[in-house]
Amino acid sequence: MSESNKVFHTFQDIQEIYFAYISNPNDRAIIEKAYRFAEEKHAGIFRKSGEPYIHHLIEVAYILAKLQGGPSTIAAGFLHDVVEDTDVTVEQLETIFNPDIASLVESLTNIQRLKLSHRKPEDFAAEDHRKIFLGMARDIRVIIIKLADRLHNMRTLDSLSPVRQKVLSKESLEVFAPIAHRLGMFEIKTELEDLSIRHLEPEKYQRVLEELNKRTKNREKSLSDVKKKIADMLLQYSIQFSIESRVKGIYSIFRKVFLQEHNFDEVYDILAIRVITDTVAHCYEILGYVHAMFTPISNRFKDYIAAPKPNLYQSLHTTIIAKDGQVYEVQIRTKDMNELAETGVAAHWRYKEGTNYSPQKEQKEIEEKLYWFRDLITLADKEGDAKEVMENLQKDIFEAQVYVFTPKGKLVELPNGSTPLDFAYRVHTGVGHSAVGAIVNGSLVPLHTILKTGDVIEIRTSNTSPGPNEGWLKIAHTATAKNHIRKFLLKKNNEMMRDDKILQGKANLLDAFREHGMNEKEMMELVSQDKVLKHFEMANVEDLLVAINNRNPAPAAIIDFLNIKKKFVLTLGKKDIKPSKSSIIVPSAGKVAVTLGSCCTPIPGDNVIGYITKGRGITVHRLGCPNLGSEEARLTDVFWNEQFENTPHPVDIRIECSDRNNLIIDVMGVFSQMKITVSSLNAVLHPQTQTTTIKATISVSDSKRLSDVFNVLLNVAGVYEIHRVIH
Repeated sequence: MSESNKVFHTFQDIQEIYFAYISNPNDRAIIEKAYRFAEEKHAGIFRKSGEPYIHHLIEVAYILAKLQGGPSTIAAGFLHDVVEDTDVTVEQLETIFNPDIASLVESLTNIQRLKLSHRKPEDFAAEDHRKIFLGMARDIRVIIIKLADRLHNMRTLDSLSPVRQKVLSKESLEVFAPIAHRLGMFEIKTELEDLSIRHLEPEKYQRVLEELNKRTKNREKSLSDVKKKIADMLLQYSIQFSIESRVKGIYSIFRKVFLQEHNFDEVYDILAIRVITDTVAHCYEILGYVHAMFTPISNRFKDYIAAPKPNLYQSLHTTIIAKDGQVYEVQIRTKDMNELAETGVAAHWRYKEGTNYSPQKEQKEIEEKLYWFRDLITLADKEGDAKEVMENLQKDIFEAQVYVFTPKGKLVELPNGSTPLDFAYRVHTGVGHSAVGAIVNGSLVPLHTILKTGDVIEIRTSNTSPGPNEGWLKIAHTATAKNHIRKFLLKKNNEMMRDDKILQGKANLLDAFREHGMNEKEMMELVSQDKVLKHFEMANVEDLLVAINNRNPAPAAIIDFLNIKKKFVLTLGKKDIKPSKSSIIVPSAGKVAVTLGSCCTPIPGDNVIGYITKGRGITVHRLGCPNLGSEEARLTDVFWNEQFENTPHPVDIRIECSDRNNLIIDVMGVFSQMKITVSSLNAVLHPQTQTTTIKATISVSDSKRLSDVFNVLLNVAGVYEIHRVIH
């Protein structure tokens, strides 16, 4: 939180802030007059926490002063509850102060009074939210005051009943935080979200907080090193700058982990480095230097300076990999951009003394710059049923909804941009998993078709459907559908990946054992011992092999624990074998023809085995190749000759992607950048799922080089899966 809920500010604290930007004696006087008036009228009134009510008004005014609100804004912050809680009228405020302050207080009072005039809870929520939007849409200052009011109420929520805590938290998360986000008020938005989720999901909040603290502590040294390198570089080029870091908000992490079902380890931007400089030109110059010093992740660069967000946010975003493998987001912006990023619209239209300030002019400027704000005003002011108005607000401003029908006429509501796939999952998870097509208004359409209000949809299913693939995540629009797809893929991938990890872990371990003169059978006998499993805290040998694939433990740790010494010397009879001129060594044979299998295209670093072919010598296959014969007597141990100079080996690969423009160009760009020879390439579009399969034959020196290529390809936008092809 940016402010502790145990800190009590004073009027003098507020004066110190606004004295820095308000020098007009009359303006200063009206702020103090508002404070004295509020203090008098609220005398003897206490909050649920037991503290005098004036403390709340001081904190609201303090937040507004920190945002550099004008005299009327700060004064209205002091007075925002005086009409509601005392005998003062709006007319009296107009006489005692001025029409501008009275109008602000009246709008805030109308929002508050609404909460006392409902009979049904459902009507209360719809009408209350409509009034909030309506009152705030007519004057941006009402939004800012109401956000300050809500922020302090959320900071002091512990004194209310658990039921009331959840009601206010839910409203803050659904109404006030989205408004703050739309206005670019990042600090207030983040604090509202974090405070809300703390009361709505206390256990999950605590879990995220603990993981966050653990990860930030573990990365402190790495973060410090990266900041120092950037600072030293910029000093070298005499660029004016300041550098700081920020921690991702708890609610943002909560959404990724619990709503989008990511692992904590998949949240890469927990820590971000922010570089603030003096000019736009320096922003781009710094970006170039950062990319030259660190490895950037190609698909995570965003230029919000050239193309600002709808809330006017501007910054350059890039994600880099530090030397120690840690991933950091780097944000580069000017000082003005940074102020706008932190406080949003409040920074852009903060009070500027001596510039003929006009609330009407400010409001007009906001409507011109924030194009969505005019729609907010139009919809909030619409006459009619409150529920209908609120649905339109949600539809056109925050969520945008479409209304479609099942063949039996049942109404289904979906967010704008939804597809038949979203509809299928809304009907039932099983319908979604088995979907193979859709009929919309009597016509067969692809699953990626965008739905419109009034559409009648029928989902075609098949019991033989293979189920969701990664491309469906590109088609689905709703979080619900994506979560179901991810769960399906996670289960499927876990089953497949475990088998792959066991094989790869076994291959890695076998390489280490072969260096010590031992074969696979001897290795498995040793690592299957109870003492090995107990020492490395594994339930069985399969778990151990999975862990070895993750290099925890590394193969060397197994060798060290078993105290195995190198003893391998190649001999044939009494003579040492001379260094082979082949990339493959066959210890059990003399001079024999050796060829690499064209079916699985083994390359140095792969776990391989030889197959004795009648009349054709030995064919080397990757372990697990389905084309290996079933006659075990024909199998023989082979291994790669480490002294043989690696030459390029052809490898057939298959790349699965979500289809998009310039996909092939970006994939070829990776091959070109990594100096990989491509002897053939073929791409097939699958219109039904809007996915593309790219098959290519590339040349690499060994499996490590191939792994590097795969890792870079997986960072290309749209690429979600890569396999080696077995013919």
